[in-house]
Amino acid sequence: MENTNRCRATAAVCVVLIGAGCLFAQDWPQWRGPNRDGKATGFTAPAQWPQQLAPQWKTTVGAGDSTPALVGDKLYVFTRQGGDEVLACLNAADGKEVWKDKYEAQAIGGPAAKLHSGPRSSPAVADGKVVTIGVAGVVSCWDTSGKLLWRKDPFPKAAPKFFTSMSPMIVDGLAIVHVGGQGNGAIIAFALASGDEKWRWGGEGPDYGSPALLTVGGVKQIVTPTEKSIVGIAVADGKLLWQRPFTIQGMAYNAATPIIDGQTVIYTGKGRGAKAVKIEKKGEAFEATEVWSNPDLAPQFASPVLKDSLLFGLSDKGNLYCLDAKTGKTAWTDTTARDRQGFTSIVDGGSCLVALPSSSEMVVFKPDGKQYQEVAKIKVADTAIYAHPVLAGHRIFVKDQDSLAMLMVP
Repeated sequence: MENTNRCRATAAVCVVLIGAGCLFAQDWPQWRGPNRDGKATGFTAPAQWPQQLAPQWKTTVGAGDSTPALVGDKLYVFTRQGGDEVLACLNAADGKEVWKDKYEAQAIGGPAAKLHSGPRSSPAVADGKVVTIGVAGVVSCWDTSGKLLWRKDPFPKAAPKFFTSMSPMIVDGLAIVHVGGQGNGAIIAFALASGDEKWRWGGEGPDYGSPALLTVGGVKQIVTPTEKSIVGIAVADGKLLWQRPFTIQGMAYNAATPIIDGQTVIYTGKGRGAKAVKIEKKGEAFEATEVWSNPDLAPQFASPVLKDSLLFGLSDKGNLYCLDAKTGKTAWTDTTARDRQGFTSIVDGGSCLVALPSSSEMVVFKPDGKQYQEVAKIKVADTAIYAHPVLAGHRIFVKDQDSLAMLMVP
């Protein structure tokens, strides 16, 4: 009997630890994860991927291309329901709603609004706060209990042609956003707790990209694409530290998030290729010196992932590719066209890379610098997907056209 009780107690402890493991797996608190680099370090990839992944739960949450944020055992989902923009907090374990708040969404029109009526911008969660940017540029902040703390509309009725897509960044007690439209916009830092404006840089309006964080010479800066450039802006005071022209050509956009590799910034854009610049502090000034340029490989919307000095991305022709991040030379390009519109998200899952095109057919491949090696191909939804998959522990959270599902990997 004693041995039986001991076995039961051990089994109970194992169950608790397994449950706790789910709760303490790597959070995904903002656009592209904890470091805005597409790396899901808390994901446990299976030794062998199955042919299908059945949802453990699935719930209707509303329209939108925004990626949910995962913090602890809670998901923060930003969508459109009817005429409202809605922030909902769900239990990650079962998808049940904990709380939600809503406000009337601003009117938008045109084909982009018809096909994509919901938010594109992904929530940022830090310091017990959640910050969102609505489809027309309304900035809101709640505490994680659901209480609205502040709301701002810095550029009423001004947004990019295909509406606001920049995802906010929370750093050093500031909520940093890039809002407005072409020729009429600014990067603005609001105090996270109060919503007071701390600084703004109004040099250029936004396009569709989101920033990454870089520190050089002890100075924190956000690196972000604008409507015409790539810029480095000081987090402390909004001062422009450096700027390089990156003018849009034809039907192209500045939509990919820059990649930070030490003091090197890699940025990409359709029709202009991929470029790397080294940021150095010289005296009180900063300089951005080109390291390399690859004219052949560049995404339209998909932000690449850096892994082991290799850059993995999706080209503007819809092909997965790999290039050497030290030299810029092409390592390989897969011949299969995955998503000709370029709406593929790529996530570093540790032992594997996960690409999720808008076709909803998730592709798993090896982080190999010599050739493309596909591991699995799994259909994960019946409608189009434009949000990133969130990988954590043994779970993959997938936001499709109007639903959110949790898939469990073995």
